[in-house]
Amino acid sequence: MHLPPTPSLPLTLTDQLGRRVVVPYPPQRIVSLVPSQTELLFDLGLGTRVVGVTKFCIHPSQARQRATVIGGTKNFDFEKIAALKPDLILGNKEENYQEGIEQLADQYPVWLSDISTLEEALHMIRQVGMLTATQAKAEALATDIADSFANLGSTASPVSAAYFIWRKPYMVAASGTFINDLLTRAGFRNIFAGQSRYPEITREQLADAAPQVIFLSSEPYPFKEKHVSEFAEMCPKAAIRIVDGELFSWYGSRLRYSAAYFRELHP
Repeated sequence: MHLPPTPSLPLTLTDQLGRRVVVPYPPQRIVSLVPSQTELLFDLGLGTRVVGVTKFCIHPSQARQRATVIGGTKNFDFEKIAALKPDLILGNKEENYQEGIEQLADQYPVWLSDISTLEEALHMIRQVGMLTATQAKAEALATDIADSFANLGSTASPVSAAYFIWRKPYMVAASGTFINDLLTRAGFRNIFAGQSRYPEITREQLADAAPQVIFLSSEPYPFKEKHVSEFAEMCPKAAIRIVDGELFSWYGSRLRYSAAYFRELHP
């Protein structure tokens, strides 16, 4: 005779937006709406429990083969999500859209991250570990990341830098962003830190600011070497680098590689 499965005990946690979330513990059917958090789940050994991901969840490479693709980060396929019967959905305030999150939260436990600093990223990693009964792995990962940044050190005179995320119009990462926090930790001074979030920048503003380094991110706009000359015309004295945007903006387990990468970027 087969006994019925033991019901999951509920766990109540507050997410990074201060929302109270009650989750069956440990959750067995997880939908991730954020690429960096999808990678984190797999690195915590939870790949078999991840049943839904977005089309942008490219790490690990098998994520979109093993789980159902439920649309993008800002356009969810609610029917596909319903068919998956999730008992935990992981999202993010910035990467997802409020209307979609609210619709999901009416039916499922939805835990949201809100990250603009390294400390908030480490807190998210530890909280996901607590949510999914992988606390030891999550704590070890967070500690390794924190140690790598502690060893990064600081410079007496930070290098002035501009970090571009978009072209036509030109857009940069400014204050209040995770990218800005990592730039500072890496020994750079964001010349547009006086502005907020992701402002549009004119050619004249860039030329007047005269950064020592210009970073062209590989995402969300796919900057390539062919774009370097365009920026060299505006700032002929600047060092211009195509950089791995994932190592500046993914706030999950990929942060293990960020500090070492940042050491290579100083001119």
